[in-house]
Amino acid sequence: MSNANPLLQDHSLPPFSQIKPEHIEPAVDQLLSQARAELEQQLENLGQATWDNLVEPIEQRDDVINKAWSPIGHLNGVQNSDELREAYNSCVVKLSQYSTEMGQHQGLYQAYQNLAVSAEFNQLSQAQQQSIHHALRNFRLAGVALADDKKARFAEIKQALSKLSTQFSNNVMDASQAWYKRLDEVNELQGLPESQIAGAKAQAEAKGVDGYVITLDIPSYLGVMQYAENRKLREELYRAYVSRASQNSFRLDEDQGPWDNSGLIEQTLALRHELALLLGFNHYAELSLATKMAEAPEQVVSFLQQLAEKSRTGAKQDVHELATFAAAKGLVGELQAWDLAFYSEQLKTEKYAVSQEQLRPYFPAAKVCQGLFAVAKKLFGIDIEQQEADVWHPDVGFYQVSRNGQAVAYFYLDLYAREHKRGGAWMDECRVRRSTEQGLQLPVAYLTCNFTPPLGDKPSLLNHNEVTTLFHEFGHGLHHMLTQVEVAAVSGINGVAWDAVELPSQFLENWCWHKDVIPMISEHFETAEALPDDLLDKLLAAKNFQSAMQMLRQVEFALFDFSLHLNYQVDEPLPVQAVLDQVRQEVAVMVPPSFNKFQNSFSHIFAGGYAAGYYSYKWAEVLSADAFSRFEQEGIFAPAAGQDFLHSILEQGGSREAMALFTEFRGREPNTDALLRHSGIGGGN
Repeated sequence: MSNANPLLQDHSLPPFSQIKPEHIEPAVDQLLSQARAELEQQLENLGQATWDNLVEPIEQRDDVINKAWSPIGHLNGVQNSDELREAYNSCVVKLSQYSTEMGQHQGLYQAYQNLAVSAEFNQLSQAQQQSIHHALRNFRLAGVALADDKKARFAEIKQALSKLSTQFSNNVMDASQAWYKRLDEVNELQGLPESQIAGAKAQAEAKGVDGYVITLDIPSYLGVMQYAENRKLREELYRAYVSRASQNSFRLDEDQGPWDNSGLIEQTLALRHELALLLGFNHYAELSLATKMAEAPEQVVSFLQQLAEKSRTGAKQDVHELATFAAAKGLVGELQAWDLAFYSEQLKTEKYAVSQEQLRPYFPAAKVCQGLFAVAKKLFGIDIEQQEADVWHPDVGFYQVSRNGQAVAYFYLDLYAREHKRGGAWMDECRVRRSTEQGLQLPVAYLTCNFTPPLGDKPSLLNHNEVTTLFHEFGHGLHHMLTQVEVAAVSGINGVAWDAVELPSQFLENWCWHKDVIPMISEHFETAEALPDDLLDKLLAAKNFQSAMQMLRQVEFALFDFSLHLNYQVDEPLPVQAVLDQVRQEVAVMVPPSFNKFQNSFSHIFAGGYAAGYYSYKWAEVLSADAFSRFEQEGIFAPAAGQDFLHSILEQGGSREAMALFTEFRGREPNTDALLRHSGIGGGN
């Protein structure tokens, strides 16, 4: 099998074109079986535990498994098929089981404990010591100290949660992809920009039907919600989008589905709570904070409530202004959820004489990437060049990152929305930087977005929101790629407190808005002129448009997530909708309609790593705004500030505590002033 199976061969990069669904399960089975056997033999011959005889072989085995699994997990998100999904789903359970076994392995735990109190420990590097501290913490969080019957229950729960997470994600993808609306006449799309209409035409052709097709992919959905004058169409699209993966999900026939995530959510919450109790925590929120910067649930709730308090007045003014504007524009009756994006875009255009669509011609994807790479060079002294590689789709690019002529990392860039690709934008690791017997393994990242693809001879054109998304994901990528740590467990984004992991990504977004940077990332796709000063001034003036409303929306999501996990009651769990309604009563200035089942597609917390941790976005935004304020003081490309951020944050990975790293860079602990000031919300100095 090993000769024929590309996943069992040592490739420097994944052989995407060779990977077939039938390769996956045999490869995972063989690798896990091998890893178990090697571990038992290793512990049998161990003697006194040292870094070289204990940690190094384990890191090597984990890396072999990760290098085989990483392309599979990635393909499941970007090139989904029934066969791939089936293989992926069965292996997720096996990997979860293996991970739990390792975390509960008494002999392995004892060996790590022995190393932690050995004479050698003090001679180890900071990164090595931190990885051992994290390992001991993770053993405890994996239930190593539990009685055998409780260990078995813990393993069952972890497996079940893994299955639920995958099913949740699949349901959202299937429900999103199944819905589309065909329109005969172009006048039904009145108000949409030409590029959006051309996209709807291309969608119809791709589906082999006449007319125009709109879908729930973000470029198509947002285009209609922001620009379609046809209010009934907006309502229909909104209803389809906010009821995805709920009992109201659209389906073409009864064989599709069921995709309702409601039951999965209830099961997930119950199992998470049970898991937390098994480990001696009061609830899952407390368990979640065991690996984060925030020290107590009260601290998180207080942080979010303060942000809500400081934003509420501004948000009420935003809604009042919008409702008044809509009425003046002829809206009859109350402002509804499907009117918000439409009238907001019109109000913004009228108020600042600038719209996202107006900006699109100035941001061809290729120019934005070129400018983004130039920003990274100025800040961190790196060069980025495209190279040839085996990729999963012709649109995907592969790049080398170098410093002083020496390669330091690589990344794949997959920018465009397409069928069988999960929505949203994300960064993930393909290879982690680590020291091996053969030398240094360089980090490799996946950077994935869902922008409108090129159409005919027209390049992909981004609006400014999408530019910001690209900078955000690239910030995550830099954190992974520029690390100088060579211990896998704390290299790059590994071992970083989850509520600090968004710091580099949100930090880099700031450059999208700067007068000195806009000419680097903009160029009209027909005339080649940079974004004119008057449009730039309008874009900057509009930066904080409805920012208080946006702030409250994020606080609402974060409080909902945290409350679900903090206040869960075993005997009488509150219905999920009731928790959401309660949070909205407290913080929302405009409550969505009752058919809105946002929670059923909230993948961040039910199919991602943000359970009882969605607050991390706002927490890290405080860090990123405060970090950027140093560049505001010293200069947008101040060499000392850029090098300090590189050395104190990006290069350190998880080798030191996040607060210590931030304080080293900023010279003090963070405060919220810069975030509130950047958002134009009262309360910032």
